[in-house]
Amino acid sequence: MATYKSDDLDGWEFKIVRSNTGKFRNYDAVNLLCQEEAQAGWEMVEKFDDQRIRFKRRVEKRSMDSHLQTDPYRTSVGMSENRAVVIGLGLVILLVGAGLLFFMIR
Repeated sequence: MATYKSDDLDGWEFKIVRSNTGKFRNYDAVNLLCQEEAQAGWEMVEKFDDQRIRFKRRVEKRSMDSHLQTDPYRTSVGMSENRAVVIGLGLVILLVGAGLLFFMIR
């Protein structure tokens, strides 16, 4: 992870964009994200892993935020955490139900 001196931080803002599905293991997905973030002035600083990427931008770039079609401060892409939990619980319930049905028929 990058370390910063106070001089490195003056005039910059940072954010981390997350993916709950490990989307960033795919080079094309990372490239597309960087292109989208660049429209708001964000530059990729580092990729932590397949789920997190850090970006930075000059604070002066905030002035163009009102002209963007996307949220310049988004911090997640892809499936939301809540949706992932609901899908996971649904799969567990489905598997438990199928197992119970299997044993009842036997």
